[in-house]
Amino acid sequence: MVTKYEAVKREIKEQLATGKIRPGEKLPSIRTASVLWNCSINTAIRAYQELEKEHLIYSVPKSGYYAVLRSQKSARPSEEHIDFSAASPDPEVMPYKDFQHCLNRAIELYREQLFTYCDPQGFASLRRELEKHLASSQVFAHPSQICVVSGAQQALHLLASMPFPNGKSAVLVEQPTFHGMLRSLRLLGVTALGIARTAAGIDLDELERHFRNNPIKFFYTMPRYHNPLGTSYAAEEKKQIARLAKRYGVFVVEDDYLADMETKAKADPIYSYDSAGHVIYVKSFSKIMLPGLRLAAVVLPPSLVETFRLFKASIDSSTSVLSQAALELYLNCGMYERHAAMVRERYRERMEALDAACRRHLDKSLGFRYVAAHGGIFTTIVLPEGIAASDMTAALQQHHVRVCSTEQNYLPSFAGDNGLRLSIIQTDAARIDRGMALMAEAAAALAQKRERDRRRVIDWR
Repeated sequence: MVTKYEAVKREIKEQLATGKIRPGEKLPSIRTASVLWNCSINTAIRAYQELEKEHLIYSVPKSGYYAVLRSQKSARPSEEHIDFSAASPDPEVMPYKDFQHCLNRAIELYREQLFTYCDPQGFASLRRELEKHLASSQVFAHPSQICVVSGAQQALHLLASMPFPNGKSAVLVEQPTFHGMLRSLRLLGVTALGIARTAAGIDLDELERHFRNNPIKFFYTMPRYHNPLGTSYAAEEKKQIARLAKRYGVFVVEDDYLADMETKAKADPIYSYDSAGHVIYVKSFSKIMLPGLRLAAVVLPPSLVETFRLFKASIDSSTSVLSQAALELYLNCGMYERHAAMVRERYRERMEALDAACRRHLDKSLGFRYVAAHGGIFTTIVLPEGIAASDMTAALQQHHVRVCSTEQNYLPSFAGDNGLRLSIIQTDAARIDRGMALMAEAAAALAQKRERDRRRVIDWR
C-alpha cells in the first residue's frame, strides 16, 4: 500500500517530469503543500526531504524549495532506430547510482581540495590508486610517471604537438585508424605517414623501413580491439614493435582504450615488452565509465614527463578534481572491477550476436567481407564491389539504421576500403540481427538498381 508521503512525492515528481513545475521554479511552501495534498506538515516535509536526497529539488535557507529536474515535456519520443554508429556507452549500463555515492563521499573526504587547482599531473591519491590498477594489466609505473588527463583525446593531442627527445617530427599511423587522432594531426599541421593494417596485422618489415628511413617521432597504434577494424595484435607482433622502437629510437603511443574489455588473461600490452622507455601507454575510462567525466591516464617514460607536464599545464591547469577524487574511490572500493566485468560480458554477447548475424544475412557470394572480432565493440564490413559506402549509408538511413563509413579513418593520401564501421555499444541482439538483415536487403536493392541503370545506357557506337 502506498503511504501518504510516497503519494505526495510521486505527484511532485510527475509535475517535475511533465514541466508543470519548471526547472528553477519555487515549489509550494511546506504549509501550502500540506493543504494542496491534504496531508500533515510532517508528511510534506518528509516528501520534500526525500526529493532533495534524489537531487530533484534543492532547498534555500529562509526561502524554500526549488526544482532541479530538467523538464522532459519537450522531449519527443524518437522513432525506433538501430544505431551502429555510436561510440558512447549504452546509457543502460552506466553506473550512475554507484558513482553518485563516490561523488558524495569524495566531497565529504576531500572538500578542502576539490574546488581549487591541483597538480596538472593529477590528484596524487588517484595516481597512487592508478599505479595499482594499471599493474593488473601488466603496466608497472610509479605515480610520478602517471598523468591524469581530460580524456584520451587530450593526451593524443598533447603528444602530437610536443617535441620528443629523438628530435623527429613525423607521426606514423595505422591505416585505418582512430579519426580523432587524424583530426588532431591535421589541425596541428603534423606530417602523418600511414602503414596498412588489416585483419592479419601489419607488415613488420614495412614498419622497420619506416622507422629506419623516415623521421618518425612516434608510431600511434591500437593493439587491442582496433578502431575501426576490431582486431588485435598477437603477442609476437607486440614484442617486435617494442624491439623495433628500441632499435631505431622511435616512440610508440599505445592507445589501449578498451583494456577493460579484454577476455584473454595473457593479452599483455606493448608497454609490458618495453625495455627502453619508448612506449607511452594511454588508458581511457570513457567506454566503461561516464564519458562526460573526461578522465584518462597516460603512463610516460621518464624522458617525457616534464615536457608533457608543461604542455598539459599550458592548456589545462588541472583536470576536474571532483571527478578524479570520485574515480579514486570507485577504483578503491572494487566497484570499478565489478562494473567492468558486467559491461565486458554484455558487449561480448553483442559481438557474438553480430558475428552470427553477419554469417546469417551477409552472403559472401554477394561480395561482403568481414572478420569476426572476438571482443571489443567495433568491426568493419567491406561492401560489395560497385556499392558505395555513401549509398549504403543513405539506404540504411531510410530504414532508421545508422552506420558510418570508414572513410574518416583514412589519411587523404591512403586508399580506403569502402567499408562501414559497426559498433555494438548501443544495440542488442534483436536489433543487431534486424540491422544485418536490412543491410543485406539494401545491398540487393542497390545491386538491382545498378543493373537497371547499366541496361538503360545506350551504346552509340
